[in-house]
Amino acid sequence: MGEPVRILGLSGSLRAGSYNTAALRAALELAPEGVEMRTAEVGALPLYNEDLHAQGYPPVVEDFRARLRWAQAFLFVSPEYNYSVPGVLKNAIDWGSRAPDQPFAGKTAAVMGASPGLFGAVRGQYHLRQMGVFLDLHFVNKPEVAITQAAGKFDAEGRLTDAPTREFVAKLMVALRDLTLRLGG
Repeated sequence: MGEPVRILGLSGSLRAGSYNTAALRAALELAPEGVEMRTAEVGALPLYNEDLHAQGYPPVVEDFRARLRWAQAFLFVSPEYNYSVPGVLKNAIDWGSRAPDQPFAGKTAAVMGASPGLFGAVRGQYHLRQMGVFLDLHFVNKPEVAITQAAGKFDAEGRLTDAPTREFVAKLMVALRDLTLRLGG
């Protein structure tokens, strides 16, 4: 294998004990050979405002956009709020998607989510996929990773301990690497 595939992970949760941020840490741990993975924080970004954008990107936004440009692929790990994505993740996507040089276009992405309930944030994942159409992202279709009843799948330190779920996350990471390579990422 040549250069590693560069994947940027984004958590849609700001909560200190977030299952989604814990799932992102598991993805970092389970990333296959041939992957360099980093994360980017979305909580410090100001609310998107066209007036701010017109004056030039604030430094925190410029740093975030540089991280997006570095990536060949994205892993979105997010809870579901009101059948959609949390505002903090939508805000980050809005800042990232603005001209010039929209840094999502033509790249690959995968989604996963964790929830204490029975749906594993699947409706939020569908909304991320819908946004990805505008962003010109190419999504991994299988496996789908919806971590349901998350409280029983992570230990007290936030480590993903459920073996079948770890296997799904590992397979998703392989699929993201392979799709990126196949599309010439």
